Amino acid sequence: MNKELLVGNTLQQDDKILNPMMNTRLQDEDDQKLWEQYKVNHDPNIKDALIMKYASFVKYVAGRIAVNLPSNVEFDDLVSYGILGLIDAIDKYDLDKNVKFKTYAKTRIRGAIFDELRVLDWTPRSIRQKARKLEKAYAKLEGRLGRDAKDEEVAEYLQIDISELHKLFDETKKSLLLSLDEIFYDDDEGSSRFDYIEDEKSDNPQSKIEEAEAKKILADAISKLSDRERMVITLYYYEELTSKEIGKILGVSDSRVSQLHTKAILRLRGRLSRIKEALTQV
Repeated sequence: MNKELLVGNTLQQDDKILNPMMNTRLQDEDDQKLWEQYKVNHDPNIKDALIMKYASFVKYVAGRIAVNLPSNVEFDDLVSYGILGLIDAIDKYDLDKNVKFKTYAKTRIRGAIFDELRVLDWTPRSIRQKARKLEKAYAKLEGRLGRDAKDEEVAEYLQIDISELHKLFDETKKSLLLSLDEIFYDDDEGSSRFDYIEDEKSDNPQSKIEEAEAKKILADAISKLSDRERMVITLYYYEELTSKEIGKILGVSDSRVSQLHTKAILRLRGRLSRIKEALTQV
Protein backbone atom coordinates (compact mmCIF):
# COMPACT_ATOMS: atom_id res chain seq x y z
CA MET A 1 0.00 0.00 0.00
CA ASN A 2 1.23 3.50 -0.82
CA LYS A 3 3.05 4.83 2.26
CA GLU A 4 1.77 8.39 1.79
CA LEU A 5 -1.79 7.10 1.47
CA LEU A 6 -1.37 5.03 4.64
CA VAL A 7 -0.05 8.02 6.58
CA GLY A 8 -2.87 10.18 5.22
CA ASN A 9 -5.52 7.66 6.30
CA THR A 10 -3.94 7.37 9.74
CA LEU A 11 -3.91 11.13 10.21
CA GLN A 12 -7.52 11.30 9.03
CA GLN A 13 -8.53 8.67 11.60
CA ASP A 14 -6.60 10.47 14.34
CA ASP A 15 -8.32 13.70 13.34
CA LYS A 16 -11.73 12.07 13.79
CA ILE A 17 -10.74 11.00 17.29
CA LEU A 18 -9.09 14.26 18.31
CA ASN A 19 -11.60 16.70 16.81
CA PRO A 20 -14.41 15.98 19.34
CA MET A 21 -11.90 16.28 22.18
CA MET A 22 -10.55 19.56 20.80
CA ASN A 23 -14.06 20.88 20.20
CA THR A 24 -15.05 20.02 23.77
CA ARG A 25 -11.97 21.76 25.15
CA LEU A 26 -12.56 24.84 23.01
CA GLN A 27 -16.22 24.86 24.06
CA ASP A 28 -15.21 24.69 27.73
CA GLU A 29 -12.79 27.58 27.21
CA ASP A 30 -15.51 29.65 25.51
CA ASP A 31 -17.91 28.89 28.37
CA GLN A 32 -15.31 29.94 30.92
CA LYS A 33 -14.75 33.27 29.14
CA LEU A 34 -18.51 33.86 28.93
CA TRP A 35 -18.93 33.23 32.65
CA GLU A 36 -15.95 35.43 33.54
CA GLN A 37 -17.36 38.29 31.46
CA TYR A 38 -20.78 37.95 33.08
CA LYS A 39 -19.42 37.89 36.62
CA VAL A 40 -17.43 41.07 35.94
CA ASN A 41 -20.17 43.28 34.49
CA HIS A 42 -23.44 41.29 34.76
CA ASP A 43 -24.23 42.22 31.17
CA PRO A 44 -27.92 41.32 30.55
CA ASN A 45 -27.05 40.29 26.98
CA ILE A 46 -24.55 37.74 28.28
CA LYS A 47 -27.12 36.54 30.81
CA ASP A 48 -29.63 36.03 27.99
CA ALA A 49 -26.99 34.07 26.08
CA LEU A 50 -26.42 31.83 29.11
CA ILE A 51 -30.16 31.26 29.53
CA MET A 52 -30.46 30.26 25.87
CA LYS A 53 -27.40 28.04 26.14
CA TYR A 54 -28.80 26.03 29.06
CA ALA A 55 -32.50 26.08 28.09
CA SER A 56 -32.22 22.59 26.60
CA PHE A 57 -30.76 21.36 29.90
CA VAL A 58 -33.84 22.71 31.70
CA LYS A 59 -36.03 20.72 29.29
CA TYR A 60 -33.99 17.61 30.03
CA VAL A 61 -34.39 18.01 33.82
CA ALA A 62 -38.11 18.82 33.46
CA GLY A 63 -38.58 15.77 31.24
CA ARG A 64 -37.05 13.46 33.84
CA ILE A 65 -39.49 14.81 36.41
CA ALA A 66 -42.52 14.84 34.10
CA VAL A 67 -42.52 11.09 33.40
CA ASN A 68 -43.49 10.41 37.01
CA LEU A 69 -46.15 13.10 37.39
CA PRO A 70 -49.89 12.96 36.61
CA SER A 71 -50.91 13.69 33.02
CA ASN A 72 -52.70 16.89 34.08
CA VAL A 73 -49.33 18.52 34.88
CA GLU A 74 -48.21 20.35 31.72
CA PHE A 75 -44.62 19.80 30.57
CA ASP A 76 -44.33 23.40 29.35
CA ASP A 77 -45.25 24.59 32.84
CA LEU A 78 -42.46 22.48 34.33
CA VAL A 79 -40.01 24.03 31.86
CA SER A 80 -41.18 27.53 32.82
CA TYR A 81 -40.63 26.77 36.51
CA GLY A 82 -37.25 25.28 35.68
CA ILE A 83 -36.19 28.40 33.77
CA LEU A 84 -36.74 30.39 36.97
CA GLY A 85 -34.40 27.99 38.73
CA LEU A 86 -31.88 28.37 35.90
CA ILE A 87 -31.93 32.17 36.21
CA ASP A 88 -31.42 31.86 39.96
CA ALA A 89 -28.51 29.48 39.36
CA ILE A 90 -26.89 31.85 36.86
CA ASP A 91 -27.11 34.72 39.36
CA LYS A 92 -25.67 32.69 42.25
CA TYR A 93 -23.12 30.50 40.48
CA ASP A 94 -19.63 30.90 41.96
CA LEU A 95 -16.81 30.25 39.49
CA ASP A 96 -14.27 30.00 42.30
CA LYS A 97 -15.90 26.88 43.77
CA ASN A 98 -14.70 24.77 40.82
CA VAL A 99 -18.07 23.06 40.36
CA LYS A 100 -19.51 22.51 36.87
CA PHE A 101 -22.45 24.79 36.23
CA LYS A 102 -24.80 21.99 35.18
CA THR A 103 -24.08 20.13 38.41
CA TYR A 104 -24.87 23.25 40.42
CA ALA A 105 -27.86 24.30 38.31
CA LYS A 106 -29.61 20.93 38.39
CA THR A 107 -30.43 21.30 42.09
CA ARG A 108 -31.76 24.82 41.56
CA ILE A 109 -33.83 23.81 38.53
CA ARG A 110 -35.35 20.78 40.26
CA GLY A 111 -35.97 22.81 43.41
CA ALA A 112 -37.78 25.54 41.48
CA ILE A 113 -40.01 22.98 39.76
CA PHE A 114 -40.86 21.20 43.01
CA ASP A 115 -41.51 24.49 44.81
CA GLU A 116 -44.03 25.58 42.19
CA LEU A 117 -45.74 22.19 42.14
CA ARG A 118 -46.19 22.36 45.89
CA VAL A 119 -47.51 25.94 45.77
CA LEU A 120 -49.96 25.01 43.01
CA ASP A 121 -51.14 22.10 45.16
CA TRP A 122 -51.79 19.83 42.16
CA THR A 123 -52.67 16.88 44.41
CA PRO A 124 -56.39 16.68 45.33
CA ARG A 125 -57.05 17.19 49.04
CA SER A 126 -58.76 13.79 49.29
CA ILE A 127 -55.58 12.09 48.02
CA ARG A 128 -53.42 14.03 50.47
CA GLN A 129 -55.68 12.93 53.32
CA LYS A 130 -55.36 9.29 52.26
CA ALA A 131 -51.58 9.63 52.08
CA ARG A 132 -51.53 11.16 55.57
CA LYS A 133 -53.70 8.33 56.85
CA LEU A 134 -51.25 5.76 55.47
CA GLU A 135 -48.26 7.69 56.81
CA LYS A 136 -49.71 7.79 60.33
CA ALA A 137 -50.49 4.08 60.15
CA TYR A 138 -46.87 3.28 59.31
CA ALA A 139 -45.59 5.66 61.99
CA LYS A 140 -47.74 4.11 64.73
CA LEU A 141 -47.31 0.49 63.69
CA GLU A 142 -43.56 0.52 63.07
CA GLY A 143 -42.98 2.54 66.21
CA ARG A 144 -44.84 -0.11 68.17
CA LEU A 145 -43.36 -3.13 66.36
CA GLY A 146 -39.80 -1.87 66.09
CA ARG A 147 -39.58 -3.21 62.52
CA ASP A 148 -41.11 -2.77 59.06
CA ALA A 149 -44.85 -3.34 59.11
CA LYS A 150 -46.19 -5.97 56.71
CA ASP A 151 -49.05 -5.20 54.33
CA GLU A 152 -51.36 -7.46 56.32
CA GLU A 153 -50.57 -5.59 59.53
CA VAL A 154 -51.17 -2.19 57.93
CA ALA A 155 -54.46 -3.38 56.44
CA GLU A 156 -55.58 -4.75 59.81
CA TYR A 157 -54.62 -1.50 61.54
CA LEU A 158 -56.68 0.49 59.03
CA GLN A 159 -59.47 -2.09 59.19
CA ILE A 160 -59.46 -2.71 55.44
CA ASP A 161 -58.54 -5.72 53.32
CA ILE A 162 -55.32 -6.15 51.33
CA SER A 163 -56.91 -5.22 48.01
CA GLU A 164 -58.14 -1.93 49.49
CA LEU A 165 -54.65 -1.24 50.87
CA HIS A 166 -53.08 -1.82 47.46
CA LYS A 167 -55.71 0.48 45.96
CA LEU A 168 -54.66 3.14 48.49
CA PHE A 169 -51.03 2.70 47.43
CA ASP A 170 -52.05 3.20 43.81
CA GLU A 171 -54.19 6.27 44.55
CA THR A 172 -51.53 8.02 46.62
CA LYS A 173 -48.38 7.12 44.67
CA LYS A 174 -48.40 10.25 42.50
CA SER A 175 -48.68 12.50 45.55
CA LEU A 176 -45.41 11.03 46.86
CA LEU A 177 -43.28 11.63 43.77
CA LEU A 178 -41.85 15.05 44.51
CA SER A 179 -38.38 15.83 45.79
CA LEU A 180 -36.93 13.79 48.61
CA ASP A 181 -37.05 16.97 50.69
CA GLU A 182 -40.84 16.66 50.63
CA ILE A 183 -40.77 13.87 53.21
CA PHE A 184 -40.00 16.51 55.84
CA TYR A 185 -43.34 18.25 55.27
CA ASP A 186 -45.68 17.20 58.01
CA ASP A 187 -48.43 19.80 58.13
CA ASP A 188 -51.12 21.16 55.86
CA GLU A 189 -49.14 24.32 55.13
CA GLY A 190 -46.17 22.30 53.93
CA SER A 191 -43.83 24.09 56.31
CA SER A 192 -40.69 22.55 57.70
CA ARG A 193 -37.48 23.70 59.29
CA PHE A 194 -35.76 21.41 56.78
CA ASP A 195 -37.15 23.20 53.72
CA TYR A 196 -34.27 24.51 51.63
CA ILE A 197 -32.57 26.00 54.66
CA GLU A 198 -29.21 26.13 52.94
CA ASP A 199 -27.92 29.06 50.93
CA GLU A 200 -24.58 28.49 49.27
CA LYS A 201 -23.45 32.01 50.06
CA SER A 202 -24.77 32.07 53.59
CA ASP A 203 -22.32 32.04 56.48
CA ASN A 204 -25.05 31.41 59.03
CA PRO A 205 -23.60 28.65 61.27
CA GLN A 206 -27.05 27.64 62.53
CA SER A 207 -28.31 27.04 58.98
CA LYS A 208 -25.29 24.87 58.21
CA ILE A 209 -25.81 22.85 61.41
CA GLU A 210 -29.51 22.34 60.63
CA GLU A 211 -28.71 21.31 57.06
CA ALA A 212 -26.13 18.78 58.22
CA GLU A 213 -28.49 17.42 60.87
CA ALA A 214 -31.34 17.08 58.36
CA LYS A 215 -29.12 15.15 55.96
CA LYS A 216 -27.88 12.90 58.75
CA ILE A 217 -31.42 12.10 59.94
CA LEU A 218 -32.57 11.39 56.39
CA ALA A 219 -29.56 9.19 55.59
CA ASP A 220 -30.10 7.20 58.78
CA ALA A 221 -33.80 6.70 57.97
CA ILE A 222 -32.98 5.54 54.43
CA SER A 223 -30.36 3.09 55.71
CA LYS A 224 -33.07 1.30 57.73
CA LEU A 225 -35.25 0.57 54.70
CA SER A 226 -35.33 -2.89 53.15
CA ASP A 227 -32.72 -3.54 50.46
CA ARG A 228 -35.18 -3.13 47.59
CA GLU A 229 -36.86 -0.03 48.98
CA ARG A 230 -33.48 1.55 49.67
CA MET A 231 -32.38 0.73 46.12
CA VAL A 232 -35.50 2.35 44.64
CA ILE A 233 -34.97 5.53 46.70
CA THR A 234 -31.29 5.69 45.75
CA LEU A 235 -31.90 5.12 42.04
CA TYR A 236 -34.88 7.47 41.85
CA TYR A 237 -33.62 10.44 43.87
CA TYR A 238 -29.84 10.21 43.73
CA GLU A 239 -29.28 8.58 40.33
CA GLU A 240 -32.45 10.25 38.95
CA LEU A 241 -33.63 7.21 37.02
CA THR A 242 -37.24 6.78 35.90
CA SER A 243 -39.53 4.05 37.22
CA LYS A 244 -39.13 2.16 33.95
CA GLU A 245 -35.32 2.29 34.17
CA ILE A 246 -35.40 1.17 37.81
CA GLY A 247 -37.74 -1.69 36.88
CA LYS A 248 -35.24 -2.96 34.32
CA ILE A 249 -32.44 -2.91 36.88
CA LEU A 250 -34.49 -4.72 39.53
CA GLY A 251 -36.23 -7.02 37.07
CA VAL A 252 -39.72 -5.93 38.13
CA SER A 253 -42.65 -4.07 36.55
CA ASP A 254 -43.23 -0.30 36.68
CA SER A 255 -46.19 -0.85 39.01
CA ARG A 256 -44.01 -2.84 41.42
CA VAL A 257 -41.42 -0.04 41.43
CA SER A 258 -44.19 2.47 42.19
CA GLN A 259 -45.42 0.32 45.07
CA LEU A 260 -41.90 -0.04 46.49
CA HIS A 261 -41.41 3.72 46.19
CA THR A 262 -44.74 4.48 47.87
CA LYS A 263 -44.01 2.17 50.81
CA ALA A 264 -40.48 3.55 51.20
CA ILE A 265 -41.67 7.16 51.33
CA LEU A 266 -44.47 6.29 53.76
CA ARG A 267 -41.98 4.53 56.03
CA LEU A 268 -39.55 7.45 55.83
CA ARG A 269 -42.26 9.99 56.61
CA GLY A 270 -43.48 7.85 59.47
CA ARG A 271 -40.01 7.53 60.97
CA LEU A 272 -39.25 11.21 60.57
CA SER A 273 -42.57 12.20 62.14
CA ARG A 274 -41.68 10.06 65.17
CA ILE A 275 -38.28 11.74 65.38
CA LYS A 276 -39.85 15.21 65.20
CA GLU A 277 -42.41 14.27 67.81
CA ALA A 278 -39.63 13.10 70.12
CA LEU A 279 -37.67 16.33 69.53
CA THR A 280 -40.65 18.50 70.44
CA GLN A 281 -41.02 16.65 73.73
CA VAL A 282 -37.42 17.25 74.78
